[in-house]
Amino acid sequence: MRRVAVVGGGISGLAAAWELVSHPDAVGSLEVTVFDAAPAVGGKLALATVGGVTLDVGAESMLARRPEGVALATEVGAGDRITHPARVSASIVSGGRRWPMPSGTLMGVPSEIDRVRGLLTDEEADRAAAERISPVHGDVSVGDLVDARLGRAVTDKLVEPLLAGVYAGHSREISAELAVPALAAAAREGRSLVATARVAAKAASATATTDTPAPVFASLVGGLGTLPGLVVDALRAKGVEVRTSTTVRRLTRRGDELVLVTGPTTDEVDHVVDAVVLATPAAATSRLLRKEAPGAATALAGIRYASLALVTLALEGKPTDLLEGSGFLVPPTEPLTIKASTFSSVKWPWLAQAHPGRTVLRASVGRAREEHVLQRSDAELVDVALGDIATVLGRRLPEPVDVHVQRWGGALPQYEVGHRQRVEVARAPLPGVHVCGAAYDGVGIPACVASGRAAARAVLEQLAAPGEAVREQPGPLGMM
Repeated sequence: MRRVAVVGGGISGLAAAWELVSHPDAVGSLEVTVFDAAPAVGGKLALATVGGVTLDVGAESMLARRPEGVALATEVGAGDRITHPARVSASIVSGGRRWPMPSGTLMGVPSEIDRVRGLLTDEEADRAAAERISPVHGDVSVGDLVDARLGRAVTDKLVEPLLAGVYAGHSREISAELAVPALAAAAREGRSLVATARVAAKAASATATTDTPAPVFASLVGGLGTLPGLVVDALRAKGVEVRTSTTVRRLTRRGDELVLVTGPTTDEVDHVVDAVVLATPAAATSRLLRKEAPGAATALAGIRYASLALVTLALEGKPTDLLEGSGFLVPPTEPLTIKASTFSSVKWPWLAQAHPGRTVLRASVGRAREEHVLQRSDAELVDVALGDIATVLGRRLPEPVDVHVQRWGGALPQYEVGHRQRVEVARAPLPGVHVCGAAYDGVGIPACVASGRAAARAVLEQLAAPGEAVREQPGPLGMM
């Protein structure tokens, strides 16, 4: 019997555990245990009931054009619950008003300059049209790259709000190589960023019919926060033990085996395993590796995280009577505290159908190094959200019938310039230990699923008998 521990019950760890038990013939019989310090698995996928409506208070969608997240949902029996946002446009706030979200951008870089006139002044648009092309050497930030090529206005008004929605960070710190690799490649090769965005837009449109564009995002009816529970049910059906409220405090090596230590110092429990997948945030992983892999621990300790809060508001009334569009993004140049608002009952048809007389929307607060904003009380954050939304809409909304504030401390890793080198050091060979999660290969749900499954396959390769390889599986399992 080979024993494997997965530390961390977010979607990365759950995907790793699922991959391990999806190859029962690869290494013979496996005993897989998932440890999570929280009372429930799921990490940043979570549900709450607000005004009688159960909905996401964490991540609410995943990229549909990248298959790993949708594939995992399908494999655990939720294929018939996959849903997509309504075809309702969002907007960007600039100069105190909302502008339609430009189509055909690559993380805010326009494919057609004329499409962003208005949002950009004529002078700013003309500057962007006169792109200054010169090769770039080494990794640079997204914002610095776009500043130099297209002008600061494109960064401030287009790139910043979109990147903030992904990383809750600042574009002039986020690595272009990792956040937008197509732009980084164009910069290295001396090609136009606008032309690169145009190629990406054409590629996206080529996958759709004229009448029905391919959905960009997906979720599940009932909320994306239902996915972790479905994975856990599928894991337990395959004999996996999932232990919540169990903190792994130490990881040590004992000969060819690894020992995980849980429990209080007065009553420690050793768990001896053959391999470990660490699917914990960078700081927690760093602490566990400090003794056995100090170089990797130091690299991981240098990864910064952004904290944020999600304010959910439930209003009486039909969504169509209260709101227009699916929400808006706010650049940091605007005199507002929130960085985005999602009109959930407009965006998700399943939610409107389940609760036709109630309108739910949410606002996100917090960017990297703006922890002071989150030091407000829950009531203050609600007031800030209501005030900022009223400013953008030009009118106040009805008094909420219920509110909910979800704080996510250390929610999103910052892929700062040089991040790839940190990750390479963090993944330096440590026999039997493999890492995965949002800190390494992407912060979105599909990227996390892929990261977890890749770590699991590395475990399976390690445990396979000499000369044997894990057989490639058809379908999504082969898309690693």
